[in-house]
Amino acid sequence: MSSMEGLDIRAPIGGLFSLLGLMLAGYGMVAGSRTTSDVAPVTNVNLWWGLVMLLFGIFMLVLSRRAMKRS
Repeated sequence: MSSMEGLDIRAPIGGLFSLLGLMLAGYGMVAGSRTTSDVAPVTNVNLWWGLVMLLFGIFMLVLSRRAMKRS
């Protein structure tokens, strides 16, 4: 993969997921219980999925940094 060294898709994906996760988790914290539904009356789905997306984005950014340091 020496010809594809400059093409690392993990950095933009990590940035995108981190940004969207931060926005979704922020909305989940601000909106709180106003966004609950009949299906999940107690669980704040926006907050939890925002945190999952944020963690995935950070994980992808860490992998991208490790690959850049290695080369």
